[in-house]
Amino acid sequence: MENTEQKQSNMSLQTMIIPIAIIIAGALISGGIYMSGTSKKVDGTSPIKAAAVIEPITSADHVLGDPKTAKVTIIEYSDLECPFCKVYHETLSKLYDENKASGKLAWVFRHSPIVELHSKAPKEAEATECAAELGGNVVFWKYLAEVFSNTPTNNGLDLANLYDFADTVGLNAKAFKACLDSGKYATKINEQILAAKKAGVEGTPYAVLVMDGKNVPLVDKDGSGLGALTYPQMKQILDQLIK
Repeated sequence: MENTEQKQSNMSLQTMIIPIAIIIAGALISGGIYMSGTSKKVDGTSPIKAAAVIEPITSADHVLGDPKTAKVTIIEYSDLECPFCKVYHETLSKLYDENKASGKLAWVFRHSPIVELHSKAPKEAEATECAAELGGNVVFWKYLAEVFSNTPTNNGLDLANLYDFADTVGLNAKAFKACLDSGKYATKINEQILAAKKAGVEGTPYAVLVMDGKNVPLVDKDGSGLGALTYPQMKQILDQLIK
């Protein structure tokens, strides 16, 4: 991922992962997706990075849909000031909305701010946690959308806007300010940063597909995340997995 955010290959991602050959037993996509939990590509042709540890989905996660019944769950690791994350989040939002009625797709959001590039991102992540505390899961996702919609990215958001976003999604302004100013979620965000690194996240956005209990990171032949795949690319992947 260029500058630890978005990997831009000279080879088109479209030609790298499409056409897609689905191998249900191994739950991988030929040419683009490799199984975690092994230091070897599943088809045995080339080595990839050492095993990653992707934490299981729990009630502590921020989730849309039901991972227990969905055919595919997307775990998104993201940085709220990453420009590629902003675009990718829009892609996943559209895909989730398209599959919401069927219940075949679930979506998990996990924080992975790259502090070296985006010093404001951790505080923005804290703000989303305050929104979740005060308004629940629905408000978390609404607040998250507000941040992504309004930030110019690359540390361009005025952090004072975080309080305005709380008002926009209907939160109590005083309670939100007290929560965010307390820094009570700073430890949680730091823990998520460490968990993301253990999961193999070296840049954002980073996505893992969960199918039949198996974690399938969207990575290239070197084990690096594919980054912000476009809507047509992600739709073609999901259309073949969700039938």
